[in-house]
Amino acid sequence: MAKLRYLDLFAGAGGLSEGFIRAGFTPVSHVEMDAAACYTLKTRLAYKWLLNEGKSDIYDSYLRGEITRNAFYAEVPESLLSTVLNYEISWDNIEEVFQKIDDNLDGEKIDLIVGGPPCQAYSLIGRARDENGMLGDKRNYLYKLYGEFLKKYRPKYFVFENVTGLLSAKDADEKLHFDKMRALFQQCGYKTEYKTLNAADYGVLQNRKRIILIGKYGDGEKFYPEIPKIERTYFVGEIFKDLPFLRAGGGSARPIETKDYQGHYLYESGIKQMNHQMVTFHNARPNTEQDKEIYRIAVNLWNKEHKRLSYTDLPLHLQSQNNKESFLDRFKVVAAELDCSQTVVAHISKDGHYFIHPDILQNRSLTPREVARLQTFPDDYYFESVSGKPSRTTAYKQIGNAVPVCLAEKVAKALKECW
Repeated sequence: MAKLRYLDLFAGAGGLSEGFIRAGFTPVSHVEMDAAACYTLKTRLAYKWLLNEGKSDIYDSYLRGEITRNAFYAEVPESLLSTVLNYEISWDNIEEVFQKIDDNLDGEKIDLIVGGPPCQAYSLIGRARDENGMLGDKRNYLYKLYGEFLKKYRPKYFVFENVTGLLSAKDADEKLHFDKMRALFQQCGYKTEYKTLNAADYGVLQNRKRIILIGKYGDGEKFYPEIPKIERTYFVGEIFKDLPFLRAGGGSARPIETKDYQGHYLYESGIKQMNHQMVTFHNARPNTEQDKEIYRIAVNLWNKEHKRLSYTDLPLHLQSQNNKESFLDRFKVVAAELDCSQTVVAHISKDGHYFIHPDILQNRSLTPREVARLQTFPDDYYFESVSGKPSRTTAYKQIGNAVPVCLAEKVAKALKECW
């Protein structure tokens, strides 16, 4: 089969893209507005190129901080790095974005477009937090720009991903955005079908439901591919088994060696490639004494009664948040003995302490690497910042916004069978 080339819009840190690459698709361009995520995409492309050239030691040297990011990027073709386009797609710049993509295509055809606009405008939490319920938010209408890419490149298929709140989000005229979206895609020449998929059914150790809408150019129906589910045979504790013990504030963003691992899940999911592998961003945020006291209460409650902590059940001296009407489950123990954890939320960069390590002796929030494993990012995936210096907060943000890699891979493999 000839190369199947795809364009990734609203690419984020590349969770969706990583899954499609694993399935054998070839990226033409990634378009993303967040500068830090663009550096992450560039670094991932650079690593894969160096690995193919037998020069992965250069990547290792970069992760250890022995060479700068500029020196690292200088080791790979500029034409590769230039496929990552740092744009906030708008009506003002769409023609410029088209030109950049065309330059990268070099006369070839785009077979597939993947990606989903930022989800905050559609999410139930986003609407609850916004005083206007996200009415009029420009992110509600990014699908119209998505449609312009469909009209321009006419791929055989497209994959549009978003939160389940999309199904109920309404415009100012009380009509569903989802209905308007599908009508627009129909005007662009595409039939669409969708399903709500839970990442937990596809090898991911968290409950994370997403709308996966697939469009096919021309006529047709019942074309949605069969995506085989994976039996849940592993528990969340698998992600912790080989990671070094940490206290709050401990660890390092630089590479550290993992412990001996005799399990199977980390290999089967593609998270781990070898025993005693080095990992980055296994560093815990420095929590306050109040945070740690709450964590102890939350973990003890789970261990003794298998109950999640409600914020209003805390002693009054620990209730420092003004909002006591909603988000009462803001402190979540990632229970090791369950087959699926709580959903990793997109706003983990702000609320990372929601996700608490189940070991009372460690008594801390999860590290970016632990969260990345819940999202099934491979351990050799590095999350960049704008400055080039490791940033735990920036890593949390990119990981929380991502599509779990294993879910993306399963969708990609099923769709590939349709060619």
